[in-house]
Amino acid sequence: MERLIKLLPNQQKVVFDKGNFDDWCVYVVEPNGERYAPKDAVYFSELQKIDLSYPENKVYNDFVSIYQKTTAVIDQQILTCIDNLYPSYLPLHWEKIALWFTVIYAGMVAEENKKGAILKKRIKRLGMYQVLMQQLKPEEAAGFSKGKSWRELDSLMCQLGF
Repeated sequence: MERLIKLLPNQQKVVFDKGNFDDWCVYVVEPNGERYAPKDAVYFSELQKIDLSYPENKVYNDFVSIYQKTTAVIDQQILTCIDNLYPSYLPLHWEKIALWFTVIYAGMVAEENKKGAILKKRIKRLGMYQVLMQQLKPEEAAGFSKGKSWRELDSLMCQLGF
């Protein structure tokens, strides 16, 4: 059953609904009712492009401010924090920042709720770090963890400080 996370200013909605594995799949619902589940590589790519227009680490630091507050429950205060962040960007980026920060926030909440997940939201941080700080291609960052053990990924994350 669809659960609203956020109605965005442009009338897009970000929701949780049933996916292939559980009820924590994140969808974007367009104003016309069409919906899709955004892939990591899509929002990594969009945020990497936006990052090029700002001082060093702005997008990553804003992401980390959301990451640090994220738990297994959607928190209206964090959604308000996202609302307060996007006006610090150029107006041409407002819609994308509002959308992609909400989507990645919801993705981290989903990771925190995923049964059997050991790395939880840290897996999203690794991808964002790789894309924004190490300039890895979004597709590479999105597929980086495939085939790796959680211990190997945990060790890497610990080396990176998270």
